[in-house]
Amino acid sequence: MLQGKPIAFLVAPEGAEQVELTEPWKAVEEAGGTPRLISTAPGRVQAFHHLDRGDTFEVDATVDQVAVADFEGLVLPGGVASPDFLRTQEQAVRFVKDFFDAGKPVAVICHGPWTLIEADVVRGRTMTSWPSVATDLRNAGALWVDEEVRVCTGGPNTLVSSRKPDDLKAFCQAAVTAFGG
Repeated sequence: MLQGKPIAFLVAPEGAEQVELTEPWKAVEEAGGTPRLISTAPGRVQAFHHLDRGDTFEVDATVDQVAVADFEGLVLPGGVASPDFLRTQEQAVRFVKDFFDAGKPVAVICHGPWTLIEADVVRGRTMTSWPSVATDLRNAGALWVDEEVRVCTGGPNTLVSSRKPDDLKAFCQAAVTAFGG
């Protein structure tokens, strides 16, 4: 379905929820896409299983080495620490915003919307997230819904969002569909 399409996975050097990185990654690969791990620093990123250290993953490129034109879509895994760090990094926020400006699909899960809020791209969008992010999304102008997955096409791009790891099956299916165009 994705036939070699490159899909960016943006995470901080530490703190991404491992399953929210690895399951969508596997779904993109199984659909024929080419996932690429993007971060703010080269080397390896440290993923987590909630609060416990998980595996490390090799970074393919840093945000200053890539452009939105290099990718067909973007995945923003959750975890608390990764999105919280990314929203403080100007180049990461700009990279995310550029996907919306280019009309390319974005898939975000759990606390990942924090980076979208910082990029000011959720106003008028309907989406879901981890429940503790709901007020932040509402305050940024989004309509928050408590659903397994929400696909919002009411903006410049397709925005796929989910709440938590239990939603990954639906999230991965919706993300791959969105990336496939």
